[in-house]
Amino acid sequence: MTTVHHNPGRHEDARFPVPRPDEAHWPGLATAPRSPLRAAVAERLFRHAVSTLPVRAVLPDGTVLGAGDRQAPTMTLVRPDAFFHRLGADAKIGFGEAYMTGDWTTGPGTDLADLLTPFAARMSSLVHPAFQRLRHLVERTQPIGEENTKENSRHNISRHYDLSNQLFEAFLDETMSYSSAWFEPGDSFEDAQRRKIDGVLDLARVGEGMHVLEIGSGWGGLAIRAAQRGARVTTLTLSTEQQALARSRAAEAGVDHLVDVQLCDYRDARGRYDAVVSVEMIEAVGEKFWATYFTALDTLLAPGGRVGLQSITMPHDRMMATRRSYTWIHKYVFPGGIIPSIRSIEDNLAAHTSLSVVERRDLGPHYAQTLHLWRDRFLAAWPTLDGAFDGTFRRMWEFYLAYCEAGFRSGYLGVSQLGLARNPFPA
Repeated sequence: MTTVHHNPGRHEDARFPVPRPDEAHWPGLATAPRSPLRAAVAERLFRHAVSTLPVRAVLPDGTVLGAGDRQAPTMTLVRPDAFFHRLGADAKIGFGEAYMTGDWTTGPGTDLADLLTPFAARMSSLVHPAFQRLRHLVERTQPIGEENTKENSRHNISRHYDLSNQLFEAFLDETMSYSSAWFEPGDSFEDAQRRKIDGVLDLARVGEGMHVLEIGSGWGGLAIRAAQRGARVTTLTLSTEQQALARSRAAEAGVDHLVDVQLCDYRDARGRYDAVVSVEMIEAVGEKFWATYFTALDTLLAPGGRVGLQSITMPHDRMMATRRSYTWIHKYVFPGGIIPSIRSIEDNLAAHTSLSVVERRDLGPHYAQTLHLWRDRFLAAWPTLDGAFDGTFRRMWEFYLAYCEAGFRSGYLGVSQLGLARNPFPA
């Protein structure tokens, strides 16, 4: 796999002044919540946590917290009072919000993902077990309004994928793949994304003359690649922006006669298909609807067919401990989402389908590299986007991409390509 080259000089500087959130666009964000007692508890917990990590946290008076040496990743607490009040109000949301507002930033020479990786590596043990047992008393749960019913799913998808095709074109590669690549030495970004797409298509045994169903179109990259193999593709999305660009790109590639991009929920899909593919869409399904999703895969797959599935994953114990939590990612990036474990996928397949996992390929470190490239490209392209989005949005997306990169670098998150087939010898 190609080595990730981090930019040690990237940190908050004059190019990107810390924004003051516009209250009209970011309601409730401009002013930190106030709760002295909770802030005091949050400060105590934060001080204890960083004392065990190879990082440095520098306060305005020069006080340095953390177990890291002078070369360690550094965070600068610009407004520690506001930072601790945000953590006290909701630690899982407040940490990211404090970055968005500039209450803390990276120190000189520190890459944001380098700083976040030690936190991610110790995610399950940073808070004392005694406090973890009380999490249900203070943690917010996911709102009912973001549950992925048919009515809510289109809104949830629109909040992210209908932001702007220009935004995604600015940092994705030319295949417009918004999922982990699969790198080999010497690969360009496009090479690695095409290898990922081919990997999924190969797991589903997609070939000439087949009729393929794709659940989750993206911007058409996989559908176009399948059509270039001679397959006919029906691909489903809930994003009007994705539908428009995917149709345009299929026409540009000369395969629009083979690619039908439908604005359709997977629960409304009908027919039988020689193969079914779905890349990093299951994370948006919601735990309550996993059985429905896997049943749909089974029902829509013709006899003898295969499924090619790519999913972000997390360890089963961490999934179970956090599956009800409402996090910064839910609030600002992916409403209604939950990342499954491999065990939860296998359990749902066994309970609700005739399918099982027959092939598996793990690409976790490749996703860290993918996210690093996305963040570099996003920041480089920012001057072309400034005006369409404000500085708070820039810091939000920088944090999102670095936060996810840290999760994959630390092993807290993984990603797998799975080949599913029917059991030839059912019990």
